[in-house]
Amino acid sequence: MVREHKEAYVRAHHPPASVLRVLDHIASCRTAALGGHLDVCADECGFVRASYNSCRDRHCPKCQGLARAQWVARREQHLLPTPYFHVVFTIPAALNAVALRNQAVVYGILFAAGSQTLLELARDPEHLGAQIGVTAVLHTWGSNLALHPHLHCVVTGGGLSLDGQRWVPGSGEFFLPVRVMGALFRGKFLALLQRAYERGELDLTGTTAELADPMAWAQLRDTLYRMSWVVYAKPPFGGPDQVIAYLGRYTHRVAITNHRIVGRSNGSVTFVVKDYKDGGKKKILTLDGVEFLRRFVLHVLPKRFVRLRHYGLNASANLDTKLATAKRLLGVDTPPCPAADPRSPMPWWERLRLLTGVDVMRCPGCGGRLVRRHKLARAPPEVV
Repeated sequence: MVREHKEAYVRAHHPPASVLRVLDHIASCRTAALGGHLDVCADECGFVRASYNSCRDRHCPKCQGLARAQWVARREQHLLPTPYFHVVFTIPAALNAVALRNQAVVYGILFAAGSQTLLELARDPEHLGAQIGVTAVLHTWGSNLALHPHLHCVVTGGGLSLDGQRWVPGSGEFFLPVRVMGALFRGKFLALLQRAYERGELDLTGTTAELADPMAWAQLRDTLYRMSWVVYAKPPFGGPDQVIAYLGRYTHRVAITNHRIVGRSNGSVTFVVKDYKDGGKKKILTLDGVEFLRRFVLHVLPKRFVRLRHYGLNASANLDTKLATAKRLLGVDTPPCPAADPRSPMPWWERLRLLTGVDVMRCPGCGGRLVRRHKLARAPPEVV
């Protein structure tokens, strides 16, 4: 789809260089344009294949397998034997235009407001009175690829007491009142957004130009304060295994994966969507190829923007202190996983096999082992 419709998309929408780089990466992923190696069967059954390099772009649907597996294995070492909750913070659609033009600022505010809401309410003695652990991942899409920024948070259903001396268990049935979370999240988000506006940190041009007028901005802000903001708290996970399965699905997900695309013809693409207004039923959506790419690139994040963040007990500064104390109090001792260490000298295909069971170096001809023989040089782009 990228190779077929990129030129028409560029002519119609004039995307920035950062988006063009992502599209170029996806178009060339695992093709001769990136070079590779020749794999041959060590048992000499005669099987030979060209194995081309991946682009490793975080927006590419084909390049997340190993990164996801390693990340999940590392996080598994920090899980606690306690219920975990899934909390989702969503910003109103009225902010979509501002968010799209100011991704780093608005999505950063979403992380800050969501995490502060969880940590602050959990520390309140009227609720839990403890320090919790939070892992948050940003998703910006709906099932139909429309812009829908929201924050998925996996939260411990208990926490370390404020004096650090004991573990405070949660109720096990619910985390925090969603209405309280929604009101606090709204207040924190809009306060941070207002500060960004006053400091001139927002780009209010193009489709958002009218908001540069203070009166128009104040009207939008007041409208947003009057709205009920959506915070969704799901029932607790059944245990650490379910948490790991969930993280594996959500952490390195991209806006759409290849398996959802069911066909393309006559310049259009057809893919599976979930209609949440109709009970989450799966349906088929067909888009013009240019519109498909336009929606896809809505979810290309700014360079170096971190879409996976940890707070409270899960923050990197607390892993060897507060989280270690919580693990000691709960009797947890998780050994390290060598295959999860990206610094390991272990070949990537061996790490993938150990972490996922997928053996890409198994010979499809005889079941033996493939070995890498010689390097394949990059081919000129027009050869791809």
